[in-house]
Amino acid sequence: MYTNVLTMIKNAQAAKKDSLKVPFSNMDLMILELLQKYGYISAVNKKGRMPKRALEIVLKYGEGKTGFIRGVSHLSVPSRRIYAGAQELRPVKQGFGLGVISTPKGIMAYQDARKQNVGGELLFEIW
Repeated sequence: MYTNVLTMIKNAQAAKKDSLKVPFSNMDLMILELLQKYGYISAVNKKGRMPKRALEIVLKYGEGKTGFIRGVSHLSVPSRRIYAGAQELRPVKQGFGLGVISTPKGIMAYQDARKQNVGGELLFEIW
């Protein structure tokens, strides 16, 4: 699940790792491609064949070997799902963060969902 992957990425950045491998899932792949598009990780690659397929994540660091991911806030959890319409989506950390939403058109960032005028389940916010 994506919550576990985000926690593993944060922990790997804290330990100054160059890359890490996580078990494959289609949802994790879509979320990691979105994080790559917005510059939070360097690359994501599929490795191996079924049933031992994995995702290799190459982490991104700034000056002084500080990670690009400073914090993560998980919004929807299995016991409490949070939904929002397109007009309710606001910038994360005054535009310096990224909010991720699951819509009928796929997983996308808040700003993309607002442009396409679709709402859905709020997954997490990252900065």
